[in-house]
Amino acid sequence: MVVSCGEGIPIGALVANANTFESRLTEAVLDTISVPRPGRGRPRSRPQRLIADRAYDSMALRHRMAQRGIDFIVPDSRRRTTPVQDRRKLPRYKRRWNIERVFAWLDSWKRLAMRWDRHLITYAGLFHLAIMVVVLRKL
Repeated sequence: MVVSCGEGIPIGALVANANTFESRLTEAVLDTISVPRPGRGRPRSRPQRLIADRAYDSMALRHRMAQRGIDFIVPDSRRRTTPVQDRRKLPRYKRRWNIERVFAWLDSWKRLAMRWDRHLITYAGLFHLAIMVVVLRKL
């Protein structure tokens, strides 16, 4: 999983087994964020808002993000009859292409896209190397 800023630069990443729901890993990947502040002060570790796709639509995750003070922008799943998401916030969902672009950059690494490695530690090493290359190219 990857978290990126508004410009499409990855700021947090997490590698886990393939058989885990991504919505359960959301809080773990948010804990990997550390953005230094200009000047003095501890780094920022909490984003103002989090934009995700329909797969992350669950009331439990919405409540956990609200407890953290994060504006959680997710379109309602199609099976939901009563809307939960405030419709005024959904135009921000159009910015989701930034993270899709990061995934496209990572998919240019064939070993990441196919995942031939059996061990998670080997895959994680290549994943973090690819993230570093993406960030260096972007800066």
